Amino acid sequence: MLYLLLYPLKDIFGPFRLFGYITFRSAYAVVVAILIILIFGQKFINFLNRKTIKQRIRDEVPSTHQKKEGTPSMGGILILLSIMISSLLFCDLTNKNIQILFTAIIWFGLLGIWDDYIKIYKNKPRGLTIKTKLIFQIVYGIGLGLFLYFWGPAGLSTKTNLIFVKNYVINFGIIYPAFVAFVVVGSSNGVNLTDGLDGLAIGLIGICTLAYAALAYAAGHAIISRYLNIIFLKDGGEVTVFLASVLGASLGFLWFNTYPAQVFMGDTGALSLGAVIGISAILIKHEIILVLVGGVFVIEALSVLLQIIYFRRTGGKRLFRMAPLHHHFELKGLTEPKIVVRFWIVGIIFLMFALSTLKIR
Repeated sequence: MLYLLLYPLKDIFGPFRLFGYITFRSAYAVVVAILIILIFGQKFINFLNRKTIKQRIRDEVPSTHQKKEGTPSMGGILILLSIMISSLLFCDLTNKNIQILFTAIIWFGLLGIWDDYIKIYKNKPRGLTIKTKLIFQIVYGIGLGLFLYFWGPAGLSTKTNLIFVKNYVINFGIIYPAFVAFVVVGSSNGVNLTDGLDGLAIGLIGICTLAYAALAYAAGHAIISRYLNIIFLKDGGEVTVFLASVLGASLGFLWFNTYPAQVFMGDTGALSLGAVIGISAILIKHEIILVLVGGVFVIEALSVLLQIIYFRRTGGKRLFRMAPLHHHFELKGLTEPKIVVRFWIVGIIFLMFALSTLKIR
């Protein structure tokens, strides 16, 4: 909004030229998103307490989690509002990529609200069925894939960058919509499965958005993208500003979500933020590297899958003491803050390795 209002006046008032720089708008998007949550966070938590919008703890999680019963939930609403307000102020709202990201925030945010509502008010700790959530995730993913297939960047709509390979891209062709759906569903559920310890998921989201903000800036910069041998996307750089809003909102929410958490983001935040990371990767043609950038999310999701397979193949034996993996370490005696910080460190290592692959070719 500010970009559309102020940048056209640059010839009248010179400092308005700053709004033409993605780096300038990204920096202020981070600051504004943080401030929104820091200013309104406690008020929002008090509101959740008054409305008894509180977390219900499932019986099968570690016993140490029972003390978290009654902690305000659905804090993801504040995260999403912070992202949307900051993005409305500093993004180029005519950019197609920004419009897509807004639809993702709304679609997955509403899905998460529905899921959290059932958990809290219908006394069903598991919320929506897995089938229902998958249907809504796949519908959006296929819809986005078809949109990009027919109306994506000319000549690039079904292509993506590879890692470790120079001057070569992969073209998914007609199966691209299915690939997009796979990325969206995987990233959304990966974050959701990881959101089990105070500050764990939101900290890792901040790490991932930082990586993809850098990748988006590189993809939208003609000189940098040519130097790194990645696909140049004229409108891709604007994704940086949106991801800066996500980064700011994540840092702001971490203020209240760090151990011991004053509020949980719930599926409202986890499903939508996971989807945003995946969709950002799709829009800037860096889907493959998501396996590294979101390495901790991938490991957490795989731990659940492996636990299920092993349990069924061995007639009831367990590969891990509990899945997702962070619960396994809890049952081994590690304290919650130690697990969280160590997972953050692993996430940062994945981030550095992922970015290094841009030159390991």
